[in-house]
Amino acid sequence: MIKSKADLKRYLEQDRIALYKHKKRPSIAGDEIWQYEILLRKTEYYMNCKKSPLGKGFALFLHYRLRKKGRKLCGFHIPPNTFEEGLSIAHWGPIVVHPSARIGKNCRIHQCVTIGATNGQTKAAKIGDNVFIGPCSSVIGNIEIGNDIAIGANTVVTKSFLENGITIAGTPAKKISDNNSHSNLAAGLNLD
Repeated sequence: MIKSKADLKRYLEQDRIALYKHKKRPSIAGDEIWQYEILLRKTEYYMNCKKSPLGKGFALFLHYRLRKKGRKLCGFHIPPNTFEEGLSIAHWGPIVVHPSARIGKNCRIHQCVTIGATNGQTKAAKIGDNVFIGPCSSVIGNIEIGNDIAIGANTVVTKSFLENGITIAGTPAKKISDNNSHSNLAAGLNLD
């Protein structure tokens, strides 16, 4: 969670690396996902660090802009303070994340992914560090996913997987190999 200006800078830098960006700033056209992630991080900074009435008001304004930009990107719904540093959104397309979800560092997430609660529960998944979530996957319920896990495309995860460094896939999800997620994440990220 971003708790200072230094945290904000670190998050922005790790997100840039995770997105495979080699320049320092996004282009006006063509870098819409990067722009979205920057807006997400600034929203988190103002929500968490600026407690004055003016700061709270600006946080609300940024949150409004974040939601509007998310709709333009074909349905990004990512609440602030759900992803740690190193977030990489791979493509445009719907992504829905429950506000109670907690996702660790260096997550690469693809289009049509849902991380949500179910059956009237108010808690969503807790996902570890260095996790790859393939296209059209769903992680549903108050479950835990370990570190260094790759979740294959079209996977439905409804139970916890605490073993680190594996690949899971299928409906329902099951372990399919001992391969970790690192080949799916950007080089240069701190994967420790």
